Amino acid sequence: MEQTLPATQNAIQLIGPDELKLNTQKEVYQPGPYQIVAKVEAVGLCFSDLKLLKQFDKHVRKSEIISGMDASILSEIPSYKPGTEPTVPGHEAFCTIVSVGDKVCLHKLGQRVLVQTDYRWLRTAESNSAFGYNFEGGLQEYVLMDERVIVDPDRNESFLIPVEKDLSASSIALVEPWACVESSYITLERNTILTGGKLLVVADSGRVIEGIQGCLSDSKPISITAFCADTSQYKSLVEHGVQLTQVDSPVGLSDEAFDDIIYFGSKKETIEILNDKLAAKGIINIVLGGQSIGAEVSVGVGRTHYGLTRWIGTTGSNAAESYKNIPATGEVRQGDKAIIIGAAGPMGQMHTIRLVCSGVKNISIVGTDFDDERLVSLGDKANTLAKDRGVALSLVNPQKTPMDQTFSYFAIMAPVGPLVAQAVKDSTDGALINIFAGIPASVRQDIDLDTYIGNRCFMFGTSGSRLSDMKIVLEKVLSSQLNTDCSVDAVCGMAGAIDGIRAVEARTMAGKIIVYPKLKNLPLMPLTELSDKFPSVAEKLNGGIWTQQAEEELLKVAGS
Repeated sequence: MEQTLPATQNAIQLIGPDELKLNTQKEVYQPGPYQIVAKVEAVGLCFSDLKLLKQFDKHVRKSEIISGMDASILSEIPSYKPGTEPTVPGHEAFCTIVSVGDKVCLHKLGQRVLVQTDYRWLRTAESNSAFGYNFEGGLQEYVLMDERVIVDPDRNESFLIPVEKDLSASSIALVEPWACVESSYITLERNTILTGGKLLVVADSGRVIEGIQGCLSDSKPISITAFCADTSQYKSLVEHGVQLTQVDSPVGLSDEAFDDIIYFGSKKETIEILNDKLAAKGIINIVLGGQSIGAEVSVGVGRTHYGLTRWIGTTGSNAAESYKNIPATGEVRQGDKAIIIGAAGPMGQMHTIRLVCSGVKNISIVGTDFDDERLVSLGDKANTLAKDRGVALSLVNPQKTPMDQTFSYFAIMAPVGPLVAQAVKDSTDGALINIFAGIPASVRQDIDLDTYIGNRCFMFGTSGSRLSDMKIVLEKVLSSQLNTDCSVDAVCGMAGAIDGIRAVEARTMAGKIIVYPKLKNLPLMPLTELSDKFPSVAEKLNGGIWTQQAEEELLKVAGS
């Protein structure tokens, strides 16, 4: 039965850079014909919220939509808040639909839904639209969404995922961050020159252009642009039957214009020029031909995460050898010795638990963090899991216990370029370097590419999650394979949400913070402090881990 909506509600609004406001009289929007209103049951606080907090209207997902939807439709959506308009953050949300417009087709009253936030078909100038950014998010009691926004037009598939099983609201809301973790391991990697893409070939004098045919899939790139020091080198490129454009220098070529770049050479200066020419999702292949670079190279490590760019190379002369070293995905492999850098933070805990529970045989894991209390918290959650699964897990504060090891798998949780450079130095043959943290896209870092190429390393990154990732994690939760509630470190209502965001900023919590919007007056409450104020809730924890029973009791006693 459709609920009568209140006129006003409590909401957290971001009104300017680093300006958060608890608005106790924010309007509850009535749904238009194509719109739904959902009651927000739970919201997880995310480190990504801080990027919006600091950048506000400068954030790429807070800007106006420039394609994918007519402005006339956007003007009908009161929750669309681009630019400097105040918005409501919070994208890790679980809701119940309580009101629908008469032209809504795919959503029904009473549906409990997990929100996928990333509307990739609605483009902004530099990214795409998203729930909790230029559309209001979940840090409010009621949120309005428009079916014309939340349905993928190509697949007619809703970005609200129905959840029928009776589980804690927190466990479902946390599917979103866990899906971001999952995506970083299961996203398929391209291992050939892009069909229909733009290829740039650069060759130093005396180098043989070899192996391009072996880099191709069944089809070819649409064009080849080439700068060859020796005229004779162009002959091997003509043989591919693809439009060839010869240039006098790569310097004047457009930035971010090429899907694949193959460089037959070893000059630091040339590689740094080519770095800028690589398009989003592009691959740059350094064919050293038995030579060495001899110096660290400035590499755009930030674009590995946000632009999905990839770096490969070979010490030999055949360009195809580099592509063969690209893994199918970023999944951990049998026998890997893994290190999770920043393991005791909220996302690091997820990576640690995922690897422990991966089922991959004969892996060992080292988790590092500078905070001893957070390491203890992680140990409380992960040590028993690791023991039960026969996984060697060691949790280390490198400030107290210096690290002098090499690893075959790296998961980097801190957005710090030098950590990537150190991973290369500490790599073994075939090492995978998962740049999970969002290093700003503009950041470049000096990297020892000689070691990177010699060890056949592969660094990769993903940004956000896809609908398919969320469905995979949701199925793991529904089948009890994964308990996302093990991530919860603190809870609060609307009164504690701003403090919660500041706690995420200060990194004072080891795990996730869950906001229950219906609890208007509940302050930020770490689980370790529940016994003092809400002993009946604390009694329903499972060895200190949040449970559905604890959630139900909290909503009962803190909402009265």
